[in-house]
Amino acid sequence: MPLIVESSYRAPWWLPGGQAQTIFPALADKAAVVTGERERLELADGDFLDLDWHRTGREKLAILTHGLEGDSKAACIQSMAAALIDAGWDVLAWNHRGCSGEMNRLPRFYHSGATEDLDEVVRHAMAVHPARRIDLVGFSLGGNLTLKYLGESAGNLPDEIHKAVVFSVPCDLADSSRALSSPLNRAIYMRRFITSLGGKIRAKHAVFPDVIDSARLRGVATFRDFDERFTAPLHGFLNAEDYWARSSCLPLLGRIDRPCLLVNAANDPFLGPACYPREVAEGSAVFHLEIPEAGGHVGFPGGDGRWMGRRAVEFLRS
Repeated sequence: MPLIVESSYRAPWWLPGGQAQTIFPALADKAAVVTGERERLELADGDFLDLDWHRTGREKLAILTHGLEGDSKAACIQSMAAALIDAGWDVLAWNHRGCSGEMNRLPRFYHSGATEDLDEVVRHAMAVHPARRIDLVGFSLGGNLTLKYLGESAGNLPDEIHKAVVFSVPCDLADSSRALSSPLNRAIYMRRFITSLGGKIRAKHAVFPDVIDSARLRGVATFRDFDERFTAPLHGFLNAEDYWARSSCLPLLGRIDRPCLLVNAANDPFLGPACYPREVAEGSAVFHLEIPEAGGHVGFPGGDGRWMGRRAVEFLRS
């Protein structure tokens, strides 16, 4: 029954609440780039993924997956990479399609359920790196992608896949979309996401005007709007609800057969009740759920700002 009741995380007294614990680290946290070797992975469909490595030929490799509209240089990725390198891992931090600073080649881009790209990264890493064990670490959207990959591939995963640790994961995308559609969250977060995603839609419209109509951005104010008009039709889903249902990791958590840890703060403003799968953890031998009372969304500020890295190393070593 790996439901972890007591978390080691303690929020600083001077930074109360999930909103502050989300926003402050996003603005204040800085991390030196330690994955400085870039490689372009050409995909079978004609597109590409940009991979950033720190590799010295170690027996352990960690593959890091970033969140929505992030990239491999994000502070949470680089601070995690530094913690893992110090603890004896090589690290591969990869960028979703269109997130590495250069727009991808196809009309499609990335989404919460695109596990085929993570699978390509894993198999490429196995082909070019001598690691005998591979651990997966994901944040937010990248965490959902990681857990979905483990669940849908259960029984067929490469033997090298060892453990996974994920933070601040919207396990139920519909539930998370509802949480982010609240007036406060729309004002603080949604506007930023829609602006960033809208810029990519406009860039793609310039290249694929017959496929993508940027005029449909008018009136887009929520993920439901964006996913209904763009994510779903571009990636083969019927509508936003179909996309959320088929891309959420929640229905697949019970199938996971490798040890994994999900850390979702109780005060995460991005998550609704369905994103805390207590019953799955209580009934699983390998799926661990930790719910710190505080931490916000990919925040967990305090001290040296490296709690996530320490917690990941602790679990991966256990």
